[in-house]
Amino acid sequence: MDTHGQPDTAGEPDPARDADTAGEADRHGQPDTAGQADPAGQANTEGRPDTGSLHCLVTGASGYVGGRLVPELLAAGHRVRCLARSPGKLRDQPWAHDVETVAADVTDADSVAGAMRGIDVAYYLVHALGTGSSFEDTDRRAARVFAERAHAAGVRRIVYLGGLTPHGVPERELSPHLRSRAEVGRIFLDAPVPASVLRAAVVIGSGSASFEMLRYLTERLPVMVTPSWVHTRIQPIGIRDVLRYLVGSAAMPEDVNRTFDIGGPDVLTYREMMARYAAVAGLPRRLIVPVPVLTPGLSSHWVGLVTPVPAAIARPLTESLRHEVVCREHDIARYVPDPPGRPLPFDDALALALRKVREAQVATRWSSAAVPGAPSDPLPTDPDWAGGSLYEDVREAPVDASRESLWKVIEGIGGDHGWYSFPLAWAVRGWLDRFVGGVGLRRGRRDAERLRVGDSLDFWRVEEIEPGHLLRLRAEMRLPGLAWLEMFAETDERGRTRYRQRALFHPRGLLGHAYWWSVAPFHAVVFGGM
Repeated sequence: MDTHGQPDTAGEPDPARDADTAGEADRHGQPDTAGQADPAGQANTEGRPDTGSLHCLVTGASGYVGGRLVPELLAAGHRVRCLARSPGKLRDQPWAHDVETVAADVTDADSVAGAMRGIDVAYYLVHALGTGSSFEDTDRRAARVFAERAHAAGVRRIVYLGGLTPHGVPERELSPHLRSRAEVGRIFLDAPVPASVLRAAVVIGSGSASFEMLRYLTERLPVMVTPSWVHTRIQPIGIRDVLRYLVGSAAMPEDVNRTFDIGGPDVLTYREMMARYAAVAGLPRRLIVPVPVLTPGLSSHWVGLVTPVPAAIARPLTESLRHEVVCREHDIARYVPDPPGRPLPFDDALALALRKVREAQVATRWSSAAVPGAPSDPLPTDPDWAGGSLYEDVREAPVDASRESLWKVIEGIGGDHGWYSFPLAWAVRGWLDRFVGGVGLRRGRRDAERLRVGDSLDFWRVEEIEPGHLLRLRAEMRLPGLAWLEMFAETDERGRTRYRQRALFHPRGLLGHAYWWSVAPFHAVVFGGM
């Protein structure tokens, strides 16, 4: 989940000034005062629960924040259960053998009920970003199911990461996605289970959508004609601090049921953020020319053309930047004390993210979660495939190299390495996909050399990987059907290395059949050269 908001130039807000106005009232209508600082400035720890091992349920573990939260919870000594619609996507995570994984859908009450059994703290890190006009209904239904099943299972706390909302702006003027996140937070606060609703603005970390948008806009455009929202003040926060607050929220006292604004120490305009990025990255100063005519919709397409973030993801990001979003309190420090040096400054968060990118140590990316609307059907040759038309293009050839060397080439495909054949054709297909709102080729790879199940790979996703033998990719480009690409490193009966490749397409309707036959003449060039 990637959220947006705005920074604070004056440092951390004064808790004494903001305590009675910033926090949500508890469910009995009384202000939440648990843990307020005493006159000496020390946090009141009375009533805090034991911080020993808790049993935590994490939704969204295949996503950007969830995939990083799981190892942090494990390091804190907690037991973790991951709820996922497709548990197989978590199989290759480095922490996969240390957690329990259950198959469930947050909109399905029965499956959520099973996932909640024996849970102390439930983390809700999913939302229906980009799933069409009904996403608000989906978010609302899922949150209610989650809250109801948590109460029935005796869960002690729900922790939710939402978006920081602008002060004084009527809800009807908020972007649909920010409005939906605010509603999800209210659903949890109104439920019987105590909730910690953390509200963040722009999350800065290697692989986050906000960081990638900032990075590519700044690196690729030395001169930028930008929307007016570049003057909007934003309070970014580093992913390390987000994770620290999420982990610490598990041990909050039972009487705490409220929102918490979380942000870093800097309040900056987006223009200042781009200038600071250029300085940290060692780039020449950028010339930024704001114009008032770029609407959020046009802005999202502009972002989609310049950065790997597709318009469907960029739109809620840019819409959230229309209004100033600055933390109005820092009460979370009463329960999750900040280490020396307060939350990580913006420049330090940037430097850390850049270092992780350059050292290929990006644990998760904004694209780690499946593209909204992407298929999750089985491969047509799986035992549970229910039939239908299936087109297949199979090619194989001997390779004058060891099987290990061939596998290294297979696993290194995509991203900066390209697709090994007819680069222009692949580039055109990527541009066409971006033009119709797809992800295109610029998502790249999480790691330049290694892949794992669930990784995004340009406009594909790794569905299966058998090291040394098989790489199966599922298409996430805009298509009138379902498509897969398989690559095999094999040895024939004489011990010679062979490369085998299989492209499969299951058409949807007449348009799907027409699509296959229209591109079939190009397969010999595109697939044959791989």
